[in-house]
Amino acid sequence: MNSVEVTPVRSGEAGHWGKEVRSDLHVSLEALDSGGIEILLESRVAPFYGTAILEQARELLAALGVEHARVTIRDEGALPPTIGARIEAAARRAGFAVGKNWLPERHPLPGPSPKDRLRRSRLYLPGSEPKYYINASLHAPDAVILDLEDSVHRDEKDAARILVRNTLRAVDFGGCERMVRINQLPLGLEDLAEVVGESPDLILIPKVEHAEQVTAADRMIGEIKSRHGITRPVWIMPILESALGIENAAAIAAASENVVALTIGLEDYTADLGVAKTVEGRESQYARARLVNAARAAGIQAIDSVFGDVGDMEGLRRWGEASRAMGFEGMGCVHPGQIRVIHEAFRPTVAEIDKAQKIVAAFEEAQKKGLAVVSLGSKMIDPPVVQRAVKLVERAKAMGAIS
Repeated sequence: MNSVEVTPVRSGEAGHWGKEVRSDLHVSLEALDSGGIEILLESRVAPFYGTAILEQARELLAALGVEHARVTIRDEGALPPTIGARIEAAARRAGFAVGKNWLPERHPLPGPSPKDRLRRSRLYLPGSEPKYYINASLHAPDAVILDLEDSVHRDEKDAARILVRNTLRAVDFGGCERMVRINQLPLGLEDLAEVVGESPDLILIPKVEHAEQVTAADRMIGEIKSRHGITRPVWIMPILESALGIENAAAIAAASENVVALTIGLEDYTADLGVAKTVEGRESQYARARLVNAARAAGIQAIDSVFGDVGDMEGLRRWGEASRAMGFEGMGCVHPGQIRVIHEAFRPTVAEIDKAQKIVAAFEEAQKKGLAVVSLGSKMIDPPVVQRAVKLVERAKAMGAIS
């Protein structure tokens, strides 16, 4: 008896649907040998947007080279960038779209992010959950992080990076700095290939232990920028999450002129030490101090880790105030409710601002008189004190604490 060769069915799916899902959709795509495109749409908003969703789906499939397929779309209120990302991910998983993609209409890019801009708070947003994107800027963090690492299941990495790419291109985050946390290298290089063309402001590189990891990412970012004709900066913030990373902090900080800050991941760091992470932070005191010193030596910012207990606002305040006292300029947050407390913790006090303004005024008066010595009342003020006061006043102005 002759054996019959069976051609495997090419299929793929992506996205989420169900009662607890919003601003997303699920796409199931099965390749056909003929018959064109069949689309079944299920959506609560079909009477209003069904025609638009179907038109976008057909346009997408044509752009991705899908000519014959059976497609089922279960919509939970997804916007066009998400619809595009989910259909593209399903098509790629079915073996289509090799060397092709579909890009939503580009929202005007904000101005380039200054190297030394305020980075008091950075709000983590899971890279596979579009429901968090649209309103993230309403909470007024200094930055949003579209996260492709820990918050994304390993089987969803490919779909998440397409979603993040479309989000960077089409979503307005207001005045927030637009950050992307890629995966640990070398997987993170695949993330860079997908997202850098949409001009994120900053790339967070996790689990950095050697300067060479930074230079590898920096080199790839530069190549992609050159290919796309991008002239605006794409900054880098390495995350140190191990004892080795902390010991190499100085080299990592100086690895590239595009490194603007160092930060630390305390969950992984304490796990590497084999100790428990506590709210007092004694177990990480050395690491955090070393990171601050390395950052300052390189002339860049030191940014602290996240505070994981979203219900302990007083603990968060104490941590933030202690963090600022150590020399950190900001920290991460995992819930919008933490942003206001963090901003308050990193804000200079009224007494600090008043004293700094008096020192700056005395310095300016001495300059006008051609004096090398600055005095405030009966006290002589050393140059380092003047420099610190000038920085504090500038930072207070940037925060809106003084006009």
